[in-house]
Amino acid sequence: MKIEEIMAHVDHTVLSVDCTEAQICALLDDAIRFGTASVCIPPAYVRFAKEYAGRRMPICTVIGFPNGYVKTEVKVFETHMAVMDGADEIDMVIWVGLVKDGKWDEVKRDIAAVRAACPGKILKVIIETCLLTDEEKIRLCSVVHEAGADYIKTSTGFSRGGATFEDVALMAKHCPDGLRIKAAGGIASLADSERFLALGADRLGTSRIVKIAKEMEKGGEK
Repeated sequence: MKIEEIMAHVDHTVLSVDCTEAQICALLDDAIRFGTASVCIPPAYVRFAKEYAGRRMPICTVIGFPNGYVKTEVKVFETHMAVMDGADEIDMVIWVGLVKDGKWDEVKRDIAAVRAACPGKILKVIIETCLLTDEEKIRLCSVVHEAGADYIKTSTGFSRGGATFEDVALMAKHCPDGLRIKAAGGIASLADSERFLALGADRLGTSRIVKIAKEMEKGGEK
């Protein structure tokens, strides 16, 4: 697979607590140059990023990040603010404790409320696979779909683990038609990216692929 094809699936990401406006600008410049699917940035930078990039690059941000256990009303407020600031895509974190308690209706209501707060925008739901059993991951494929989201996403990258090939393959097997998969957390190489895409992922949350592309440019590779 050509690197340009991989880039079209990448959400070029910076979510570090110490990121700066200069880093956001650099992220956007690289994303635009390499043709990534979007940039994924902290909510406080959405307005700044939208003013800087205009329509040149979709802006994705995170809601309830990274732990997911704020109240639904807080997530809805965060989402409204993100949309007002210009966000094109929303990546929300579920409250994993509700899953562990078997409160599936509450998980679904939480997602559905955020879905209602961002009509017409792409909604991705982070389930933090490293904290879940396979049975919980399978059940969440249905719950996320029923709540109206566009994607189910493996990880925040801030917990005990990130995306694994096994988890993406499992979700690809159990996702209803219309629900896509985003793999995120620890995607470190072009080979990893190709394999995640081959297994069924449609988006990749990573900053490393653009870095690899820039290193290849310096080395004269295509």
